Amino acid sequence: MQYVFDFTEGSKDQRDLLGGKGANLAEMTSLGLPVPPGFTISTEACRSYLATGREPDGLADEIERHLSGLESGMGKRLGDATDPLLVSVRSGAKFSMPGMMDTVLNVGLTDLSVAGLAAVAGDQRFAWDSYRRLVQMFGKTVLGVDGERFDHALETRKKDRGVDSDVDLTVDDLRDLVAEFKEIVRGESGTNFPQDPRTQLDLAVRAVFESWNTDRARIYRRQERIPDDLGTAVNIVAMVFGNLGPDSGTGVAFTRDPATGEQGVYGDYLPNAQGEDVVAGIRNTLALAELERLDKASYDQLLDIMETLEKHYLDLCDIEFTIERGKLWMLQTRVGKRTAAAAFRIAGQLVDEGLIDEDEALSRVTGAQLAQLMFPQFDPAASRTSIARGMAASPGAAVGKAAFDSATAVEWAQRGDDVILVRRETNPDDLRGMVASRGVLTSRGGKTSHAAVVARGMGRTCVVGVEALRVDPRARAFTTPDGARVTEGDVISIDGGTGEVFLGALPVVPSAVVDALYGRAAAPPSASSGPESEAEAEGESSDVVRREVVSAVLRLMRHADVRRRMEVRANADTGEDARRARDLGAAGIGLCRTEHMFLGARRKIVEHVILARTPEQRDAGLDELRPLQRADFTEILEAMDGQPVTIRLLDPPLHEFLPDLTDLSVRVAVGEATGSPDAEAAALLAEVQRLHEQNPMLGMRGVRLGLVVPGLFELQVRAIAEAAASLLARGLDPQPQIMVPLVAAVQELEAIRDMAEATVAEVAAETGTALRFPIGTMIELPRAAMTAHAIAEAAEFFSFGTNDLTQTTWGFSRDDVEATFFPAYLERGIFGVSPFESIDADGVGRLVSIAAWEGKETRQDLELGVCGEHGGDPDSIHFFESIKLDYVSCSPFRVPVARLEAGRAALVTEGSDSR
Repeated sequence: MQYVFDFTEGSKDQRDLLGGKGANLAEMTSLGLPVPPGFTISTEACRSYLATGREPDGLADEIERHLSGLESGMGKRLGDATDPLLVSVRSGAKFSMPGMMDTVLNVGLTDLSVAGLAAVAGDQRFAWDSYRRLVQMFGKTVLGVDGERFDHALETRKKDRGVDSDVDLTVDDLRDLVAEFKEIVRGESGTNFPQDPRTQLDLAVRAVFESWNTDRARIYRRQERIPDDLGTAVNIVAMVFGNLGPDSGTGVAFTRDPATGEQGVYGDYLPNAQGEDVVAGIRNTLALAELERLDKASYDQLLDIMETLEKHYLDLCDIEFTIERGKLWMLQTRVGKRTAAAAFRIAGQLVDEGLIDEDEALSRVTGAQLAQLMFPQFDPAASRTSIARGMAASPGAAVGKAAFDSATAVEWAQRGDDVILVRRETNPDDLRGMVASRGVLTSRGGKTSHAAVVARGMGRTCVVGVEALRVDPRARAFTTPDGARVTEGDVISIDGGTGEVFLGALPVVPSAVVDALYGRAAAPPSASSGPESEAEAEGESSDVVRREVVSAVLRLMRHADVRRRMEVRANADTGEDARRARDLGAAGIGLCRTEHMFLGARRKIVEHVILARTPEQRDAGLDELRPLQRADFTEILEAMDGQPVTIRLLDPPLHEFLPDLTDLSVRVAVGEATGSPDAEAAALLAEVQRLHEQNPMLGMRGVRLGLVVPGLFELQVRAIAEAAASLLARGLDPQPQIMVPLVAAVQELEAIRDMAEATVAEVAAETGTALRFPIGTMIELPRAAMTAHAIAEAAEFFSFGTNDLTQTTWGFSRDDVEATFFPAYLERGIFGVSPFESIDADGVGRLVSIAAWEGKETRQDLELGVCGEHGGDPDSIHFFESIKLDYVSCSPFRVPVARLEAGRAALVTEGSDSR
């Protein structure tokens, strides 16, 4: 097997093998762009190393051959004492994982070669700065030294010299830092910094392999649902230097604004710096447009390359580049991460520009992004106290307690507090805190810093580069320019759309996207509450951005509705929820839970029905419930006029309608102890004890309750029929469907079906109305799924209750396990994601697939739907489309998300079928 590939051998279509970075370096090389020469060690090599703990046979020889070729092409040898070749060693997985894995620059520098580098470059300071960086990166990444040790030494040196930036340190300062860093390495790792260049290279490659399984990388993969078994490629690239003086530098550019989608020149540039300085956020950057003033030739060439790449990739491109003494080098490109707003807007722009069609545009946005756009925003009319303004890195309105380290953010979030993580700059070790927080605020860094890129990727509100704030992590506080002090635990608000930071909690209002989806007119432009926003300063108002985003969302929603095959219905139990769902595009109600109608005062009536000692007592209770149920169903069926409404008959465990056993026991015991026995309570206690269950969720509930308690299900069916008859008399078109819950055997369904059909026929005769309703069942038990061929003989539809089907398939209760062993299962990789969040395709999904297939074999017109929470989960929707269910049902607020994903899923399935 070949493990190593020159950049001239690959293409952008080989991301599985070469990783995203390697594949795109190869692609840029084939396009004739100025890419430093190098080679890629494949993901296959990484997977082999992680499986066996050693490099695969032949890898060392392949690296040697490609290194020799690189040395020949460059006319230099790795680490040569007189004219050294230096290389970078960088990770590059199939999917972008910004900052999650490690990089080592300047590999090949030693005590001998640093003098040669200085002589060739004619710059002692540059050579020692490069050596300082190597020892620091190598010590942290390869030898496991705490990076804070190096950071503290560097900060101390700057403080002693009275300078703010490492650029202002002298040659002697850097030489001393190298010596100090090497002492840190020796003291912390127990080994000397290696002086053999090839040893440096081999150890760095191994470290990049191992970085695939660092805690932060695993956390990020779980957050982004990236498989754990992909591994990372390793890219060995000849070094080009941005730290050679004022005519050199490094930067990151985007072909469009990743925050808003606006076309233009976006990015950050740092003169006299290496690439890690930009993404680390340790120095505040210049806007990319400043490069035109500093080096117009390189700037113009960069714009040409950006246009070439965008037209080649047909998408927003994220570019890393270095200028070495006036020569531009391309170090990386990839399809860039973007905010939800930018994703929709850019997709629409590319359609208008004729670069992609609407199908492709739909495939480039997600339901998760749409959900982000539906979150509330700050109320523009509310009074506020703005304390600072930075760069708007990732939009949204975030309110929470200021936490100054990730551990605190995680702890507070776990106890239910909303948190804003406040840092000078974030680094990959802050990922847990970023995941736990509502938003991220940094005083350093730009739009391409670690904080900005990661926050955009996970949809967190983020404001960066707030230079006016003096963040003191040790004091756990920050101060504002006017001397105000915010300490840990104080509530702040951040606006990721304008970059503003506020004291206290600001009120929020519905998003413009939600208003548009409801068909409401957008709110008029708000009066400015302060200085112009960053978007306005760059020539585009926030109102223009909002209008274009809303327009793009509606456009792609329309196309999704055209493309999708599955219907989207809603889970709704009230007329108000039904109306809301219909306004958001629901094509009916897939689950109306009637147990929610028996809360409050009605619960006592149901208790009387269950505990009735005589038929007369039971019938009295049923008579009292019937008009209440009829009114419930009338309101819901009227709200969904002309659309199907699937009404589930009572499903909750019996104990939910019985008096509390402990309370009754205490009442009886007190009566006996005081000599005043309560005969009624004692009789009631005896009945409750008779009906008591050790595991109510697996006991008297669902169809069993309807079969054992006479008249209970009949009452509900009669109320449905009477409601439908009254609406038909008014000229409306009610379409109820009766769903029998928790069926495990066809005989159970047949018994309830016979009763329901007889009851509906009685109401039809009484009202002189033709009534006929589909009767089906919820498939929520493994036995029901495995006997679907028989159950379909008595059912006109199946509605898969994937919540309970997941519980009964896995054998655990969601309420009991999510806070106990689920975190450990996720940590160990047993779960990639909770099976209650996204369908377990191999287990629960297979049961659904079998039941759907065998049910259709028995009854070709069998309607198939899903009414569990998975009906609103994007990944689950794609699975349900692949097995050709007829509809999904979800909460009203997630209906637009499900509509969008159903359209996207149809495109994916259509593409798979065509292949």
